Amino acid sequence: MTMPDQHQTDDMAGEAPGAAPPAVRVEGLWKRFGDHVAVAGVDLELPAGKFIGLVGPNGAGKTTTLSMITGLLRPDQGRIHVAGHDVWQDPAAVKARIGVLPEGLRLFERLSGRELLAYTGRLRGLPGDEVDKRATQLLDVLDLAGAQHKLVIDYSTGMRKKIGLAAALLHNPDVLFLDEPFEGVDPVSAQTIRGVLERYTASGATVVFSSHVMELVESLCDWVAVLAAGRIRAHGTLAEVRGDAPTLQRAFLELVGAEGRDAGASLDWLGGGAR
Repeated sequence: MTMPDQHQTDDMAGEAPGAAPPAVRVEGLWKRFGDHVAVAGVDLELPAGKFIGLVGPNGAGKTTTLSMITGLLRPDQGRIHVAGHDVWQDPAAVKARIGVLPEGLRLFERLSGRELLAYTGRLRGLPGDEVDKRATQLLDVLDLAGAQHKLVIDYSTGMRKKIGLAAALLHNPDVLFLDEPFEGVDPVSAQTIRGVLERYTASGATVVFSSHVMELVESLCDWVAVLAAGRIRAHGTLAEVRGDAPTLQRAFLELVGAEGRDAGASLDWLGGGAR
């Protein structure tokens, strides 16, 4: 799959000369829904050219954080820069440089897979011939060529994730954001998606994906941020976050305060034939 460079990342103000700017910089990010604080003052820099995992338990604020970073949800407070541009002051420049595969993926279901990519590419302003060439390559690599003329409404969960990923990659973004990309995906499709993402990051691009499956994060990522109750509990390379723990799972449980918790302590009536 050939994905020519579309642009160069701009330098961010304040960076040391010659230093690579972070792919994402978040400062003082807050989001409340009524009385509930979903994101509570997040400060974070995500390095460019890395496979980054944003991990946390359900309800930790991962989706809310990603939605604000990608310009889908306006924060109550804070600043966000992606690929050197302010998400809310220069949204067009940011959206040209990112690809997004959101949770609860919504697609134009009455289009075929190929029609969806053709429509997406032309919306992005790519020449028609280039869109068609890239679409053919993506459909082939993602094992969707045989289903390219089927309506998206007839796609399985794995196929929908793959066509959504193809649409997100079509314009060759600098940073790709994926919210639970492997959830509900069969092992074969998961392996295909994984191979494409590894090839993408090997070219120097950045992947940021959210997950609560630590084994997956540990096998894929080289940089991790742990989020719990709307706050960053740890961030850094996989080795730094894992520390002395034998696995990322163990380190994660300690960081979020779940280590040693006995979920069944009060369920003495459960099992053993008791009624």
